[in-house]
This record gives sequence, structure tokens and C-alpha cells, in this order.
Amino acid sequence: MLILLPPSEGKSAPRRGRPLDLDSLSAPRLTATRRELLEALTRLCEEDPDRAADALGLGATQRDLVERNAHLRTAPTARADAIYTGVLFDALDVATLSPAARRRATSRLAVTSSLFGIVRPGDRIPAYRLSGDAVLPGVGPVAAAWREVLGEAVTDAMRGGLLVDLRSSTYAAFWRPGKDLARRVATVRVLHESDGRRTVVSHFNKATKGRIVRALLEDGADPRTPAALAEALTRLGWTVEVGEPTPKGTQLDVVVSQV
Repeated sequence: MLILLPPSEGKSAPRRGRPLDLDSLSAPRLTATRRELLEALTRLCEEDPDRAADALGLGATQRDLVERNAHLRTAPTARADAIYTGVLFDALDVATLSPAARRRATSRLAVTSSLFGIVRPGDRIPAYRLSGDAVLPGVGPVAAAWREVLGEAVTDAMRGGLLVDLRSSTYAAFWRPGKDLARRVATVRVLHESDGRRTVVSHFNKATKGRIVRALLEDGADPRTPAALAEALTRLGWTVEVGEPTPKGTQLDVVVSQV
């Protein structure tokens, strides 16, 4: 099973650590695209900070992030599971997983990244700022750059197992599974039910997904199909509704009444 997570916009910047080594990252088939994007991003932030801030959607109080991007080649790195922060990652809380669950996280989790494509929890990366809908000079839309190469890397990481796709729509645009993978793809949507109405609430959607991933890692469940994943989640205490299979995979709705 491969659980594909969205990244967090916020990141924790390490104070020390060796600099970035692209050749040391997992999914080496992505190295050329990683290098191209890294060069485009750092050059933009070094040479034209104002344009960089606009391209990255940063306000006047966030110019330190432009400066940080300008020095990504030499910035300290840390494990990716210590870099990404935010609601989903706080709920997942990798640092407090049991030893067995942390080992499973290493092999079963991958984070979608605008700069690196996908990263594993143990990959050492710097804190960066690059949104999935950004457009970089000389490269174009970040999503388009990844669309050409990301599919094979994700398929390799699946190792013939189930893909649990928890990405947001922005990062789902980087790569969409083809029909040949559909029977092994499960997407998860979290719905909040109150007074007979169901809604998607972004904050609690992320938090619930983090809790789901944590529970699966602690439990050790390794489902091979969307239906088996639904059974595992039900056993772990969630209310799950399974949609009809489609050429893109099967959607599971996790319905929660308390957020």
C-alpha cells in the first residue's frame, strides 16, 4: 500500500543539517525535473524578489520566504516528516508513532511536492515555498512539469499494491492514475454530517485524514483493494461509504459527525 499525501504550505525550517543532495532522494527518475525546478525557483528568488513574491503568491510580510528559496541549494535539510507541518501532519504526528508504525510510514507514505515530485518520510529536504498552482519562468506551470514524469515514479512506489490517494485537487493535477490502475486506486473524501446535511470542511477534512493514516499505520493493515481498505477503516471505527468503481478509481466517503 502507498498512501499519497498532499504537502503542507507551512514548513518547519531546520537550523542545521547537511545541504540538499538531489541524488540522495528517493524516486531517482525525478532528479532531472527536480533539478530544473530548483534552478528556476532559486534563480527567480535571487534575481527578482518582487517578481518571485508575486509568482509565489506571497504578501509583503512573507518576503523572508523569498530569501529562503534563494538559498535552497545550501540551506540545512531534515527528514521530510519533520519539515511538513499543518493540520494533517499534526494529526498524523509521525514523531509519536510506535516503532513499528514508524517503520511502516517509511515504506508506505509519500508526500506530493511541487519542488520534488514525491518525497518519502526519510528524504532530507530543506523548507521551501512553492505552491502547486505556481508558474515559474522558463518552466511554466509546476503541475505541467510533473505531469510528464510523476506517474512512473508513483507506480514504482506502489509496488503492485493499493494506492490510497489523499491529495487535494491542486496536487491531484500533477498526475492522475490511468484506467489500468483504477482497480488499485482509492480516493478518500471526508464528509461532516450535521442535522442531516453533509459538507466538506477543509480543516477537519485534513485532520481526519491525518488520523486515518495514523490509525492505519498503527494497526498494520495492508489492504490490497478499495473494498478491503473500507473494511479496515470500518473495523477501526469510521463510518465508510464505498462509491462505484470508475476509470479513475474508487472513492470512499468517510462520514464524521463530530469534528
